[in-house]
Amino acid sequence: MPKPVIQGETIAAIATAIVPQQGSVGIVRMSGAEAMAIARSLFHAPGQQVWESHRVLYGYVRHPQTQQVIDEALMLLMASPRSYTREDVVEFHCHGGIMAVQQVLQVCLGQGARLAQPGEFTLRAFLNGRLDLTQAESIADLVGAQSPQAAQFALAGLQGKLAHPIRQLRSTCLDILAEVEARIDFEDDLPPLNEDEIKAQLMQVLHEVEQILATADRGELLRTGLKVAIVGRPNVGKSSLLNAWSRSDRAIVTDLPGTTRDVVESQLVVGGIPIQVLDTAGIREAADRVEQIGVERSRQVAQAADLVLLTIDATAGWTEADQDIYEQISHRPFVLVMNKIDLVTSDHTLSEALPFTNDTIPIVRTAAAQHRGIDELEQAILTIAQAGNFQAANLDFAINQRQAAALISAKSALEQVQQTIADQLPLDFWTIDLRSAIQTLGEITGDEITESVLDQIFSRFCIGK
Repeated sequence: MPKPVIQGETIAAIATAIVPQQGSVGIVRMSGAEAMAIARSLFHAPGQQVWESHRVLYGYVRHPQTQQVIDEALMLLMASPRSYTREDVVEFHCHGGIMAVQQVLQVCLGQGARLAQPGEFTLRAFLNGRLDLTQAESIADLVGAQSPQAAQFALAGLQGKLAHPIRQLRSTCLDILAEVEARIDFEDDLPPLNEDEIKAQLMQVLHEVEQILATADRGELLRTGLKVAIVGRPNVGKSSLLNAWSRSDRAIVTDLPGTTRDVVESQLVVGGIPIQVLDTAGIREAADRVEQIGVERSRQVAQAADLVLLTIDATAGWTEADQDIYEQISHRPFVLVMNKIDLVTSDHTLSEALPFTNDTIPIVRTAAAQHRGIDELEQAILTIAQAGNFQAANLDFAINQRQAAALISAKSALEQVQQTIADQLPLDFWTIDLRSAIQTLGEITGDEITESVLDQIFSRFCIGK
């Protein structure tokens, strides 16, 4: 077990989301050598309650000078090293809202604590050996998860399911390096190096690195989700489609063209993937200045979206206006949505008029007003999303961009070792790229890490975590 790092300052922060006049509980957290002493100066526990680790006390937080009661609260004591940071940790569980937790935080700061930096509690947990770097990043992913599947992958990382295989790969590379360096230093005393065995080990490491790398697209998709824009000319049923899909009345629906003047947003989860759906103003030449602004925003949203749902009116067929919009978004991934299909007897003629076929562009038929075709639309979106190999690896975790970049560097170094062996270069050349692979694999778990990388990672955390 790593020896705990003694931090010089006691830090404090609000550890829960605070919404004005809402929420039943707000937590103020302290960590550091003075946390217990500060708690004793602020908290009055009536009766014969015992102040000991991992016990919840009931009482009052008081101002240290005036003794005025600030809040009725619960206090949780966690003595080092049995705490999140492996330092002494105190939590005040106060009434929710803004005023109580803010006042409790202020008196903690007044007694000598310092306001924590973003992610500083988790940084201390890492520095004190409580977590490795993949687990720390998984905590941030778990807090920010937008779907149950994203939360499950984050939890898998927190349980060490990514760190374990990475450490095994690094250990194998260290073993290979030790074998090679032993032959360099004690060539006359050891049997010749078994090159075939070394090659087989490197091939296996490379294979496993590629397997883990294959989860990068899946991880990115689950963390950031898809931005999907519904575009089309006015009155084709875009807003009805959004309402049917989100099962709400997010957008105003009328028979008047141009009702939607601005972008309307809804958050959905489809097949475990967070989806940000954007209903846009109908694209047409507009004389109304307000509608012109809405149309321009629609065009911008369509260009920035990961996926476009080009929506047309099945009763009107493929029009010149539809063709104009198609030409603007044809370079983007898109699905054609034939809406109002319940009002036509056959779409055969319409299908023949399209400038593409179902073999090249997914075509979905919907009747948004009747809530029909939504399942087919979601399946088409999932098919496009899954075309990106994000399910290529049969693993229950997904790496992030930083981890992927390190694995790419490790993969390149290992391939260079293979090339060095194939070129029959001296053993000294083998060690150069082996060390590089070991270094980058260690960066993933934090066994090899720089202060600048730590700052970059933990600055993205919320204060109090």
